[in-house]
Amino acid sequence: MAAKRTVSLRKKKASSETTKKRSKRTIGWREWIYLPDLDVGRIKAKIDTGARTSALHAFKITPFSRDGASYVRFAVHPVQRERTPEISCVARVIDYRAVTDSGGRVEHRYVIRTSLKLGTIRWPIELTLANRDQMGFRMLIGRQALRRRYLVDSGRSFLARRKKKTRSVALRE
Repeated sequence: MAAKRTVSLRKKKASSETTKKRSKRTIGWREWIYLPDLDVGRIKAKIDTGARTSALHAFKITPFSRDGASYVRFAVHPVQRERTPEISCVARVIDYRAVTDSGGRVEHRYVIRTSLKLGTIRWPIELTLANRDQMGFRMLIGRQALRRRYLVDSGRSFLARRKKKTRSVALRE
């Protein structure tokens, strides 16, 4: 009887793990995201599971101190290949890290914590600030930000859209 109980517990555990995996939302290789804490709305982001940390295109990066804490002031161009609009941001610095870029070069970057909104879900992420002016996307979302939240369908785009409001149709008599 004990053997049957062990088998049934294993089956329950396996089925609950499968259910958890299935309940994750699926996103595409690129998505529209928002950075509400920075007042940056609607940036087309590349989902990059090869990158550990997320990165935001930032320039005019200026560190400063306030009440003994480190902060950084920076500007963002949220639209690909455009110089306008230019959004000014301020955030607390949580780290200054050596990051290896896609070309294998090591670069030191400021790291901030901010909230990311993808579809209807909002959560805190760590974000490095880098000049991505020459890159195709102003924002990369790395695997740490996606961890335990999403599955990525590399063949599709923009799967995390907000639910559309249903229109009520008046019936004619």
